[in-house]
Amino acid sequence: MNTRIAPELVEQHNRARQSELDADYSALAAHLQRRHVDIEALTQRAGQFAVAIPSWGVGTGGTRFARFPGVGEPRHVFDKLDDCGVIQHLTRATPTVSLHIPWDDADPSALREQASSLGLAFDAMNSNTFQNQEHQAYSYKFGSLSHTDQATREQAIEHNIRCIEIGKALGSEALTVWVGDGSNFPGQVHMGQQFDRYLEALQAVYVALPDSWQLFTEHKMYEPAFYSTVVQDWGSSYLIASELGPKASCLVDLGHHAPNVNIEMIVSRLARFGKLGGFHFNDSKYGDDDLDSGSIDPYRLFLVFNELVDIEKRQGSSFKPAYMLDQSHNVTDPIESLMSSAIEVQRAFIQASLVDREALAGYQADNDVMMASQTLKQAFRTDVDPILRQSRKQQGGAIDPVAAYRESGYRQAVSTARPAISGSSSGIV
Repeated sequence: MNTRIAPELVEQHNRARQSELDADYSALAAHLQRRHVDIEALTQRAGQFAVAIPSWGVGTGGTRFARFPGVGEPRHVFDKLDDCGVIQHLTRATPTVSLHIPWDDADPSALREQASSLGLAFDAMNSNTFQNQEHQAYSYKFGSLSHTDQATREQAIEHNIRCIEIGKALGSEALTVWVGDGSNFPGQVHMGQQFDRYLEALQAVYVALPDSWQLFTEHKMYEPAFYSTVVQDWGSSYLIASELGPKASCLVDLGHHAPNVNIEMIVSRLARFGKLGGFHFNDSKYGDDDLDSGSIDPYRLFLVFNELVDIEKRQGSSFKPAYMLDQSHNVTDPIESLMSSAIEVQRAFIQASLVDREALAGYQADNDVMMASQTLKQAFRTDVDPILRQSRKQQGGAIDPVAAYRESGYRQAVSTARPAISGSSSGIV
């Protein structure tokens, strides 16, 4: 069945909100003009921003205790692409999808055909060696790329290389590697030898990368390894990327840090040494919560983008970090959460673009702490929502994506074709 949202519905939605947008946009334009800021240039900049959607993000997530399936959940990767197409259609900020293998293993030509019909392309590939798969010869219970058993390590290497081959057929140009390897008890592993085994195995994967590809090494502080994790912080990630070579860089997931860690400083350090590869955007209250981006600490998200925009201005077009959302939606409609998060990340990008860099540099040089802080807050407090809405409308998206999505009845429509999932198993999709 055809579940795509009709352009006519979006046009009708926008017409009903046009006069309100015009008034808000004109008021903001006048405000920004007094600050010598061109609103049209910012609107164009907003239209150039893009963040990838994770294929697994369009399904309902879960906790260690339970998972409560939602209505009309995707049955397979092609349903996932349909949902991702809706997000891109309405937000115009999510033109690529990041696949996870083997969850999304399917004929590459069929995947490319459907993605193209939806106006989508493919972002970084994600390998899965943190759980056992059917017909797998060796278990990852005690590790994968760092396992004590060579045959198990080779199995994990082969899986990552297969992800590269699938990605080549899809037009992807990056591989993200995250492993759950580590230990849960003191003395369980020899930490130095474990790290050496990981480096040796990942080097074999690195050699298989095409010249144009990047390998992103992702760190995570804990879970499922609660005592020690092989790639447990950005320092370990940096060491790995440095050992591997120029095609390797570090991926920063906003949730993979201890509470109150200064993530924006980590961003600055990695960029300084040319090893900032990209981001997984989400938010957290207590730990690795995978909450909607900007839902808990939007100022931190802004401060991260403040560093990114500053680096972009200094490095120019050569600075192209990969952006992706990485969230678990347990109590909301995943499509609504992903649309909201894409908008919040785009909002932080535009707010950071409003920072008066020349004034800020002067205050920093003069050690004028208060004015430097106020310069950032002036940009953060600016309501750039009219810019985001105008950008979406100009590109054929919806002025209010969540409202348009609900008006379309998409979730109810797909629920007739997608059987309800029963049970309350734990774990993410």
